[in-house]
Amino acid sequence: MTTKGLTWTIDDADHMTQAELYGEVLTRLGEENKKIVALTADLAGSTKIGRFQKTHPDRFYNVGIAETNMFGIASGLAATGLIPVCSTFAVFTALRGAEHVRTDICYQKRNVKIIATHSGTSFGQAGTTHHCTEDLGVMRLFPGMTVIAPADAYETAKAAIASIEHVGPVYIRIGRSFEPPLHKSLDFDFEIGKAIQIHEGTDVTVIAAGRPTVGALEAAEIAKKNGVSVRVLDMHTIKPIDEEAILKAVMDTRRIVTVEDHNVIGGLGSAVSEVITKHGKACAMRRLGLQDEFSIVGYPDDLLHVYKMDADGILEAIQELLRVEVEQDDDWEDET
Repeated sequence: MTTKGLTWTIDDADHMTQAELYGEVLTRLGEENKKIVALTADLAGSTKIGRFQKTHPDRFYNVGIAETNMFGIASGLAATGLIPVCSTFAVFTALRGAEHVRTDICYQKRNVKIIATHSGTSFGQAGTTHHCTEDLGVMRLFPGMTVIAPADAYETAKAAIASIEHVGPVYIRIGRSFEPPLHKSLDFDFEIGKAIQIHEGTDVTVIAAGRPTVGALEAAEIAKKNGVSVRVLDMHTIKPIDEEAILKAVMDTRRIVTVEDHNVIGGLGSAVSEVITKHGKACAMRRLGLQDEFSIVGYPDDLLHVYKMDADGILEAIQELLRVEVEQDDDWEDET
């Protein structure tokens, strides 16, 4: 599937959030594919899916403050051959709506796309009731669910396009505020399940997802000035995760840092650890994110710093790992 009119520049990215751009992309996709329908639970403006309503009012459904009902309706629409796209806050999807996402959508193998906004600590001032630092863990548990955490608005646009082309349920989690751009335009390759290497390195690998990816790149560039070579992987897809990229990073650098705006239990860090142990490897590793705790209330940038999910925290983890001795000559190959 192609899209028309996607010619934003980096100047546009400075004032277009992930939600703004996905709303525009979804509207464009709706012009080309009449099977796409959009659903909201009374949050059309906050999630920006309301853009779709202006152009395609006959394919837009506001179910009111009834998220669980929305997912059930989406499942039914998908059963008729339509492609429903649901959008609400991540906390209302992964927690309040989890049973219906699991049973109505995943168990039935419905072709429903969920774009969850205000994920992680991006709604920092709203407090724990509106933070969502459990959604990656919840969603990756559901069989058949594809889980994506784009790094910026451009990547969100790419993820939205890829999700429509993909057959099966997809969960895309994005933020709330003016996320800084990682990419300069839409001119980059994006494939579900394939990480993007955004910085070369041989000493340490930082594997990041979502907004902290920008901080990971910044940390790598600072480290480079100090003679430390840091590889950065933009692991936008949490499930299916790119096992090949992870194993290559382990073999090449032996030191891994994961960073995510999420509890370190169940999310990206857990997924990466599972890949490493599945293949019988070992490495020095640090998992950055919320350390099995609820976030305090505050501005999103401040929270990223407090929980060491920004460039400063990532640099600190890199320095810690550099002090860990690893066996560079062990190829882990079993002798026969």
